[in-house]
Formats: sequence, structure tokens, C-alpha cells
Amino acid sequence: MHDLTRGSIPKHLIKMAIPMMIGMIIQTLYFLVDLYFVGNLGGNALAGLSLAGNAMFLIFALTQILNVGTTALISHAAGRKDAKDANAVFNQSMMLASLMALVVMFLGYLGSDTYLTSISTDLATIEAGQRYLHWFLPGMALQFPLVAVSAALRGAGIVKPTMLIQTLSIIVNIILSPILIIGWGTDFPMGIAGAGLASTISVVVAVVMLCVYFVKAEKFVTFKVSLWRVDSAIIKRLLGIGLPAGGEFFLMFAYMGLIYWLIQHFGPEAQAGFGLGSRIMQSLFLPAMAIAFAAPAVAGQNFGAKQFDRVRETFFGQP
Repeated sequence: MHDLTRGSIPKHLIKMAIPMMIGMIIQTLYFLVDLYFVGNLGGNALAGLSLAGNAMFLIFALTQILNVGTTALISHAAGRKDAKDANAVFNQSMMLASLMALVVMFLGYLGSDTYLTSISTDLATIEAGQRYLHWFLPGMALQFPLVAVSAALRGAGIVKPTMLIQTLSIIVNIILSPILIIGWGTDFPMGIAGAGLASTISVVVAVVMLCVYFVKAEKFVTFKVSLWRVDSAIIKRLLGIGLPAGGEFFLMFAYMGLIYWLIQHFGPEAQAGFGLGSRIMQSLFLPAMAIAFAAPAVAGQNFGAKQFDRVRETFFGQP
């Protein structure tokens, strides 16, 4: 655990934000590489990727509930030096993450066709979106334990290992994309399915590396299956903090879905163009989100330590 209740607030924010900003910039590069190779497959493939990719906003909404709730509660516990409560919160978060991952896999394979046909009338685009989703759904499901562990580390004031692991996984994705999508070196192009598989493999790599680090290096919070029994009080605390943040991403999912539905009659090229522009715009905002992710951990630990002047300083600076 990194104690954020002592020392300079601006230094803590910068120290936590810079690694996250680096990771987000590299993630922006991944978005562009992914779009480049899928774009070479044609308008239907790019439109299918865009429609399927919009489902990630629903995943973001659900993971953000765990992300914000877990970071806040563990940072509060870290500020109080209350390892017992931090472990209870973390293991309840992991239990919820596992359940949500199973639900996403089940509903994803069951309902992906319904989702895609509701926002597109082009059969080639729907087929491309299905191929992508079927290979990427395991990666979507694994986002839940990945976020739960990352949030626990951030609440404890640790971000650099997460950034390094995220960077390595994105590099794996960038390397695999041309190999799997267009068959570089293998002469076995998978097309848009390769983009989904590349993303899933990169998430698997990230989950494995992060769990290995967590088990070996983190001592403040640990995996304890005995703490996975449903604790309604802790779940209520997690949801009370996380649901508002998740609601924002759910509205984005609904808004984007509405736009795709409205423009479907203009053809797959229009949907592909909208999806391309949206992804580029989203990538531009990623570095700005680094401070937003750093501040809650710093404020949370000081809130738990009842140092309310430092909480105010985190958000508003020194008076």
C-alpha cells in the first residue's frame, strides 16, 4: 500500500496520473492501429466493428460500478489503516465481478444477434459484428476481474504496475492484430474475427500478469474465497457509490445505439464513418481522464483518515 495521507497532494496526483496517462496514450495508439487494419477490410467490416464496439459502453457502465465503488471504499479503508474492511470490500468486488462476467458471456452469446439486427439492416454488417463479438466476448467478460483488481490497487495508492501490465497487453494486441486480421506471417487471415481474438488474448495476458503481481506483491488486500459469501451491507455500499458513475456510461451506450439506429438507412458506410469518428474522439479524451482516476484514490485515503483539509486540497488546491 502507498500511503497518500502524508506528503504533497500535487505530487501524489502527478505520481499517480502520469503512469495512467502513459497507458491511456498507448491505448489510443491501439485504437488507431485496430481501426487501420479493420478499415482495410472494407466498409461493412468497419461498420460491424463499430456496432459491436458500442457494446463496450455497456461493459464500461457495469465495470465502472465496480471501479468507482471499489476504489472509493478501499481508499477509505486504507486511510483508516483498516485492512479487514479493505479485504472484505475487495473480495465482495471480486465475487460480483465473477458473477457479472458469467452473465455477460451468457447474455452476449444469446443476445448479440438481437442487438445487432436492432441497429442495422445490412446483413454483411450484422455478420461482421457477430464474428467480432463472438471472439471478443471472453475479453469483455474478463474486464470485470481486471477492473476489480486494478481498482483495489488504485485505492491502495498503487498504479504503476497496472500501467505497465496494461501497456504490455496493448502491445500484444498491436502485434497480434495484423497477424490475425490479415494473416501476416501465417497466410491464415481471420478478418474481423481476428480483431476480436487479438483483443481477447491481450486481456487474458493482462489478467494473468496482474493477478500474478497482486498475489506476489500486494499485502494490504488479498484473495480470500471465504470472504466471497454475499455480504449485502458491503454490496449496498459498493453500488451506492458506483451506480451513478455506471449510469453515465449506460447513457452513452443508449445514445450511441440510438444514433446507429437512426443512420442505419444511410448504409454501412455512414455507420462506419460515425463509428470511426467516435472512436477517434473517444481516444482524444483518454489522457484527460488520468487525473480523474487519480484524484478519488488520493481524496479517498485522506477522507478515511479524516483529514478533510487534504480532501478539499485534492479537488480545489490550497486556499
